[in-house]
Amino acid sequence: MNIPSLREQVGAEEWQLRCDLAAAYRLVALHGWSDLVFTHISVRLPGPDRHFLINPYGMLFEEITASSLIRVDQEGNKLQQSPFPVNPAGFTIHSAVHEAREDAHCVIHTHTRAGVAVAAQQCGVLPISQQSTFVLASLAYHDYEGVAFRADEKPRLQADLADKNFLCLRNHGLLTVGPTVADAFLGMYVFESACQIQIAAQAGGALIEVRPAIVEGVAQAMKVQTGGMGGAFVWPALIRKLDHVDPSYRA
Repeated sequence: MNIPSLREQVGAEEWQLRCDLAAAYRLVALHGWSDLVFTHISVRLPGPDRHFLINPYGMLFEEITASSLIRVDQEGNKLQQSPFPVNPAGFTIHSAVHEAREDAHCVIHTHTRAGVAVAAQQCGVLPISQQSTFVLASLAYHDYEGVAFRADEKPRLQADLADKNFLCLRNHGLLTVGPTVADAFLGMYVFESACQIQIAAQAGGALIEVRPAIVEGVAQAMKVQTGGMGGAFVWPALIRKLDHVDPSYRA
């Protein structure tokens, strides 16, 4: 697919964000979390206009490049030429989060089998793994209201998310937010792992739950484990892996 390069048409900061976001799409595909073309990752661009980048609706995640990402405003209007549209449902969810959370520079939403399976369970995320304790330290839930293309759902989604970094969209999937693409991606890695472990463990018999006191202290444990750097701790290694597999996301 021939998408003209934007490298010389945007500033250095925007280009780096485009490369990071394109890398996140490729990594989501590499980990098997994509749902054909039906989920989204977005990142807010610097500046007072509150524009953000999102994927062209119709491209597979393994096809996404830095130049193919579409710049949109808070109303979902495309601000650059692209042969692809923007998914209204993806825009509704992501714009709601970006609008409400100044710190949520990146938003990742998935429809994985394990994620939807846990989202469909009344119990939600159970404290049965180390991964789940990280999620439970900052987890919220939002009830399913159908395909998310109606603007009137946004206030309810925003209220449910509040200041949390993990959102379980009931009967729908998972969502993470972060101050960087790296942070949001690491959050999704942990969230998805917790869900996969839960579904596997539930097939094996009685479960042992982590003590509440341990769950309550996990925020400090997370800081120690990552050296206080969040997603930046692992992101360079992921980029090296992606560059080895296929560096075309940088185009």
